[in-house]
Amino acid sequence: MKSIYFILALGISFVATAQNKIIGTVTDAEQKPLANVIVSLPEIHKETVTNETGNFTLNTIPQGNFKISFSLVGFERKTLSVSVTTSETTVNISLAPRITHMDEVIVSTAFNKIQSQNVMKVEHQNIKSLQQKGAATLIEGLATIPGVAQVSTGASIGKPVIRGLSGNRVLVYTQGVRLENQQFGEEHGLGLNDAGVESVEVIKGPASLLYGSDALGGVLYFNPEKFANSGDWSADFSQRLFSNTLGSNSSLGLKTSGEHWKFLVRGSYNSHADYQIADGDRVTNTRFNETDLKAGIGYNSSVFSSVLRYNFNKLNLGIPEEGISSAQFGFASGAEQSTGRDVLYPRQGVDNHILSLHNTFYFKTSKLDADLGYIFNDRSEFEDSNVAVLHMELATFNYDVKYYLPKLGKLETIVGVQGMNQTNRNFGEELLIPNALTNDFGVFGTTNYEWKSNVIQAGLRFDNRKIATENHGLVGEEGYFEALKRNFNSFNASLGYKTNFAENVTMRLNIASGFRAPNLAELTSNGVHEGSNRYEIGNADLKNEQNVQTDLNLEYKSSHFELFANGFYNHINDYIYISPNGSVIDGNNVYDYVQANARLYGGEAGIHFHPHPLDWLHLYSSFETVIGEKDNGDALPLIPANRWNTTFRGEFNIKNWWTAGFATVNIESVFDQNNYSAFETKTNDYTLVNLSLGGKINIGKTHFNLNLNGNNIFDKRYVSHLSRLKADGIPNMGRNIVLGLNFMI
Repeated sequence: MKSIYFILALGISFVATAQNKIIGTVTDAEQKPLANVIVSLPEIHKETVTNETGNFTLNTIPQGNFKISFSLVGFERKTLSVSVTTSETTVNISLAPRITHMDEVIVSTAFNKIQSQNVMKVEHQNIKSLQQKGAATLIEGLATIPGVAQVSTGASIGKPVIRGLSGNRVLVYTQGVRLENQQFGEEHGLGLNDAGVESVEVIKGPASLLYGSDALGGVLYFNPEKFANSGDWSADFSQRLFSNTLGSNSSLGLKTSGEHWKFLVRGSYNSHADYQIADGDRVTNTRFNETDLKAGIGYNSSVFSSVLRYNFNKLNLGIPEEGISSAQFGFASGAEQSTGRDVLYPRQGVDNHILSLHNTFYFKTSKLDADLGYIFNDRSEFEDSNVAVLHMELATFNYDVKYYLPKLGKLETIVGVQGMNQTNRNFGEELLIPNALTNDFGVFGTTNYEWKSNVIQAGLRFDNRKIATENHGLVGEEGYFEALKRNFNSFNASLGYKTNFAENVTMRLNIASGFRAPNLAELTSNGVHEGSNRYEIGNADLKNEQNVQTDLNLEYKSSHFELFANGFYNHINDYIYISPNGSVIDGNNVYDYVQANARLYGGEAGIHFHPHPLDWLHLYSSFETVIGEKDNGDALPLIPANRWNTTFRGEFNIKNWWTAGFATVNIESVFDQNNYSAFETKTNDYTLVNLSLGGKINIGKTHFNLNLNGNNIFDKRYVSHLSRLKADGIPNMGRNIVLGLNFMI
């Protein structure tokens, strides 16, 4: 760490000290000035709006190359590259009327290109658009993105699945740092609240080149909310109500910014009763309560930018074990039917602290990014009292330092180092994994070359992971962990090519490798896994999972029609899974962790039709499929069923009192899942119908955003293939009416 701080301190002496600014004018196609256009430099957290004459000014800009974006409701968003080399840089542009697609700056990939220039196809979704679908939790909203699903345990616990891979095979980034929260556990959820999150970017495929181990299946990259514009302050309050769980989600945010300093704070509280299935019965102890606090402080000058953020999340959630007290479902456990919010036993208590510091040092022709993060996850499980039988504390420090070399013509290059130091400690009577120390170190380089409409990007990376565990218990007894020391190494590479066959046709082809070191549960387990009713035995000799995936993306975009098709083939060597060994311990079948080669393949395809002259009407339709199997033909577990999703969306304005209005009808059709593993059962098909209505309401001086949703509007009884309650025959949630209001104070 001392060497990193030395590099950062040394860099300060080389930066330029000039005070630079960007000025300009934004007009429409007829050269008329446009007011209230949002002008943003996301890389340095700078944002302003144009005045009545279409003029804008961004002060205190470092020298260098940046992406500047212009957006206004009703007009096409435009993103440009701007080079700041003098004290005053002028950017004058015109915006065309809005067409079907938006071109966002992608933060999760190496060179922060806009999507049309990006070699990788990355799904970008605003959290606001996911909330408009009436999702109760963040992961529920993510599961509406093509290629993304969730392994759920009731309404409170959801784990992301990307193209059939989940758990430690999907990496999550928030506030620019890697999230670590014991994600190996089947009943360990995402642990993030959607309040204070601006957007999410989904990389579907191996991203080990950028992120190292555990990015074998993909990455979810959450971008935090922006600071206020310079010289402004704002406050907002939002309230969402959920009929099915009698739930309430409240959030209050405050933020203000000066020319150099920026501040924000947001508090949220989320409370839900047990969820209700289609016939009206409730699933006992699926209730949960969540408190979330986010705060941020930023500083920027012409030579330096820094953002410090903190997130505290406290989650108290029930573990459903009694099922439903209804004879028609065959449950005779006397499960409680209640609308109470006090969580019953057994329950989990999870406190999560995330502290991140992002620094950027600007040189005349290059820059240095340094992300530092500290995550503390305190997880407890209570069986029948407030004394935790399972208590784990996971402390993780990680760093990510990238140097952007001076651009050589059309060649851009980044070199970097990443690392992680992680300590797991146990304080309860039961142990799922032993006390352990994990150290990661990785070094990488990647290059991007762009000419005309073509882009080639390539990279190479080396990683090392060291794991050391402590001895615990007595040899031959349940809960015994032998001291372990393992060293895992991996080289990975990626190569991508993007081109435009024609003005409106884009092709992306990528081939990349990824890896995942086995987690502590897979290496060391020795005991009954209560959630699965099986005795699991780890394997200290497990090797890295190593994969190679090929992705092909084709897109056609015009003013009124979009078409996309994504295909992938993913081969994984030494895929880790559990298998029964034929023996029984204390009435529980014994399962071993073993390895075999596996493959996954499939893709997503969809259209967006925006017919002319019916400019208010949009049709979205997508289909997704994934097949996962071992080399011997046996199906892999937790593979989502094929899904066809269609949405009709109408947009409208009613004079001046209802603006940016929308109404949607969504039809989600999920097919039979006949390809299931030895520990699963077939899942039948089902179709859900969801409705939404919303917009901005203006009554006198009162302005607020309204969102009304009806999810599963026909109260369909169904069971998702990825529901962990499926084994008990418990259906998913029935009809849910969601009312959301957001007030700018």
